[in-house]
Amino acid sequence: MVNYSPGCFGHYDFDHIVNFAKKRFIDNDSTINLLQQARSETEREEVALVCLLDVEDEIVLDVQLDCRYADDCKVTNCRDKLRKLIEAELILKHHFFQQPSV
Repeated sequence: MVNYSPGCFGHYDFDHIVNFAKKRFIDNDSTINLLQQARSETEREEVALVCLLDVEDEIVLDVQLDCRYADDCKVTNCRDKLRKLIEAELILKHHFFQQPSV
């Protein structure tokens, strides 16, 4: 999937977000390491989006969204939507790589 930006995730590259999530939660890469590897401000923001997945509701509620949907969306909604999209993408990729070769 290339340059897929589902709805409110705007200019972010969803493939990057999924890859950062895989590195963070499957490969157990640290957030600091991911931020150091980021090659641009946008990639650092994508790492930050991924890190929201690992923050408790009580803490994340204080985060203020800065997007065109900020007035209509809570950060927990954004995080939950992102989590579902990443999980679906990782399942799809895992299924794709598990297919027997023809």
